[in-house]
Amino acid sequence: MINQQLARFNRLDLLGAPTALEKLERLSEWAGRDIYVKRDDTTPLALGGNKLRKLEYLAADALAQGADTLITAGAIQSNHVRQTAALAAKLGLGCVALLENPIGTTQSNYLHNGNRLLLDLFDAKVELVENLDNADQQLDALAERLRNSGKKPYLVPIGGSNALGALGYVRAGIELAAQIEHTGLTFAAVVLASGSAGTHSGLALALSEALPQLPVIGVTVSRSDANQRPKVQGLAERAAELLGMPVPDSFKVELWDEFFGPRYGEPNAGTLAAIKLLASHEGLLLDPVYTGKAMAGLLDGIGRQRFNDGPLIFLHTGGAPALFAYPDMWTA
Repeated sequence: MINQQLARFNRLDLLGAPTALEKLERLSEWAGRDIYVKRDDTTPLALGGNKLRKLEYLAADALAQGADTLITAGAIQSNHVRQTAALAAKLGLGCVALLENPIGTTQSNYLHNGNRLLLDLFDAKVELVENLDNADQQLDALAERLRNSGKKPYLVPIGGSNALGALGYVRAGIELAAQIEHTGLTFAAVVLASGSAGTHSGLALALSEALPQLPVIGVTVSRSDANQRPKVQGLAERAAELLGMPVPDSFKVELWDEFFGPRYGEPNAGTLAAIKLLASHEGLLLDPVYTGKAMAGLLDGIGRQRFNDGPLIFLHTGGAPALFAYPDMWTA
């Protein structure tokens, strides 16, 4: 049903082909548990990442509306802003981004390297703001300023996470379900980072229909369960409404919130250990904001026997450019 409903929506075919589902052989041996990774870090634009799936739908809508500028917001080291700016360059559109410094650092690498460096290469225009506590209003005000100067802006929400953007991960869920069926295995869970909620809600919505017994566990990167749960639930409901379908009875929001401290954008000891482990055992790069914390949650879950029997899937949502913004974390 979901696949048929998705076909009604325009999208740009930016991905080209499904991302791989592959077994992490050495990590599995280390953990004593088979672990697979869904390689959304290998999407083909601007060093990869999950935001491209959302932007396939959002950018198609922007072009349909005749927009000439994409506007969005995020942290200085935002993967989402990096991929939005890259896509704007690819499509010949302008890009203006509101950026905040969520960890209050004055470190030059955080302020100028990593994702921030790439924004300059993509010719994005950046406006630094004290915070994004009222992001919707701030973006609306930016859009109004641009309209008054003769531009035709299109607002891309933080993380690309609105109902339309979440369709990118509804589609990804269908893709992953087919890959799981091809393996012939019964997986215990899918684990991913849960932030702006579009990836989590879209994936969980699709898998609740395709594989209703498969838990989708979001490891929060910035919020407690109590604050993150309504974001995931509400976005799944809005995506289902956009698709013209009910939320399946099997849909369930599952969150682990023990791993996001000290705060968004600041890695903890478990995050750093997970990054080092994956790099040294698999040559696979995680990031200190999202995937490092999510992998720390997965490994802790194995150690505490929080999963049912069966192999696990980790959704790798990308973010490696941010490693270059945090070089001092290995010597702290």
